[in-house]
Amino acid sequence: LFSIKTENRLFNWDEKEVAKIVFTRKSDSIDLFHKSSLYMMLILLCSIIATYLIWYFASRNWISKPLRLVNSILKSEDLTLAKKLEYYGGEFKDIGLLFNEFIHQKAELLIAIKKAEESDRLKSAFLANMSHEIRTPMNGILGFAEILKEPNLTGDEQQKYIGIIEESGARMLSTINDIVDISRIESGHVEVCNSETNINELIESIYAFFKPEVDRKGIQLSTKNSLSSKEAFIKTDNDKVDTILSNLVKNAVKFTKEGSINFGYEKKGDFLEFFVKDTGKGILEEHQRIIFERFRQTEDGFSRGYEGSGLGLSISKAYVEMLGGKIWVESELEKGSTFYFTIPYNEVTDEKKLIDIEGPHEGSGPQINSLNLLIAEDNEQSEMLISIATAMFCKKIFKATTGAEAVETCRANPDLDLVFMDIKMPQMNGYEATALIRQFNKDVIIIAQTAYALIGDKEKAINAGCNDYVTKPLSKAVIQGLILKYFSK
Repeated sequence: LFSIKTENRLFNWDEKEVAKIVFTRKSDSIDLFHKSSLYMMLILLCSIIATYLIWYFASRNWISKPLRLVNSILKSEDLTLAKKLEYYGGEFKDIGLLFNEFIHQKAELLIAIKKAEESDRLKSAFLANMSHEIRTPMNGILGFAEILKEPNLTGDEQQKYIGIIEESGARMLSTINDIVDISRIESGHVEVCNSETNINELIESIYAFFKPEVDRKGIQLSTKNSLSSKEAFIKTDNDKVDTILSNLVKNAVKFTKEGSINFGYEKKGDFLEFFVKDTGKGILEEHQRIIFERFRQTEDGFSRGYEGSGLGLSISKAYVEMLGGKIWVESELEKGSTFYFTIPYNEVTDEKKLIDIEGPHEGSGPQINSLNLLIAEDNEQSEMLISIATAMFCKKIFKATTGAEAVETCRANPDLDLVFMDIKMPQMNGYEATALIRQFNKDVIIIAQTAYALIGDKEKAINAGCNDYVTKPLSKAVIQGLILKYFSK
C-alpha cells in the first residue's frame, strides 16, 4: 500500500515473451505521510485532552468558584466574599461591585429603620411625658382653684392652695417654654442676639433664684466667680447663657437629695468655662452619651422617678454650640456629676458700659402715685392684672383694645406717662402703634408686653420705639418693678 511497483518484460530471439521482471520499492514520502498522520493524530488527541483539562480547571476556577461565591453571598451577604468576587474580573467584578453596594445600602437601610423605630419610640415617650407634664400642673391649678371657692377655708389653707396653684403654674410655664424653645431650635428659627452682659450678676441672679428651693431641701449652694466686676462685662447672648446655667442648676437641684451644689466659671484663654457640680445620684457611663440628645432621658416611661420635660440639656447643648462653645459632663454613679460648658470671652472695654445696670429699688426715690397710664390690651384678664398691679401708682388709667385706639388715646392725652403696649392686637399691632406714637410723642415710656416671646422680638420692639420689653405671663412684681425702674427718681 505504501510502496512503488515497476514491471519489465523479457523477449527471446523470435520476439516471444519469456520472462517478466517486477521491481517493488517502498515509498519514503508515503511512509512519512503515514508517520505524520500518526503524529498529528497524537497531537490532536493531546490537544483535545489539554483543552479539556484547561477548560475544566479554568471553568472551575473562573466560573464555578465565582458562581459558588455568588451563591454564598446571596445566603450570607458577607461583604468580604463580595470583595473576593471582584478579583475574578469581567462580569463577576461588576457583580461583586453590585453586591458590595447592595450590602452597604441594606446595612444603611437597617440602621435607618432602627433609628426610625427608636425615634418613633422616643417621640411617643416624649409625647406621653409632655401630656403628663402639662396635665399634672393643670390638675393642680384647676383643682385647687375650685377648692378655693369653698366658703369655710381658713386663711392658712387659702395661702397653701394659692401656693400650690402658683407652683403648678410655674411648672407648666417651664414645660411650655421648653417645648417652644426646642421647636424653634428644630426649625432653625433661633438667632444669637449679643449684648453687654455682667457674668457675675448673672451668677448672683441664678443663685438668688434657686436659694430658697435649695434651702428647703437642706442642700448647700455656693458659687465661684473668677473675674472682677469690671472684667465680668462681656458681649454675649445674655438670655441663652442664663437659660443654659439655669437648666444645669435646675437639674442639679432635682437630682441632688443631700450634700452640695457649686456653680460658677473660670477664664481659660479666650473662653469662659462654666461648671455646675453636684453630689447627686450621678449618671451611668452609657447614659452620658445620650443625655444631650433631643427626646432622650436616662429614664422614660411610667417608671420615671423625676418630673420634667427632659429637654433642658438638649436645649442647653444647642445654645452652647450657637454661642461658639462646647458642653460635656463628668460623672460617677452615686457620687455626683459636673457639667461643663464654654463660651467665648468677648470683653467689653468701653467704660460707659461699665456702669451699674440695676434699676432703682423701691423706696430709693419719692413715692409714685400720680401716673397717667394707658393699658393697650385686647385680653380682658391681662388688662385686669395690669390694672390691679399698677393701681397704687396711678392717678388715671386709660384703656385701649386695638392698636389704632391706643394711638388715638395717646394723641388725645399728651400728658400720658406710661403705656403698656400689647404686641398682638386687632386692626393694628403694637409695633405699628408704637411707631406712630413716636411720631408725635417722644417722651412717654412704652413697655411692650407679649405672649409670643420669640428671639428677635425684643430688638424689634426696641427698634419700633419701645423703652422696654416683657413677656407673658406677667406678675405683679414684674409690673411694679418696671414702674419703679422708670419713675422712682
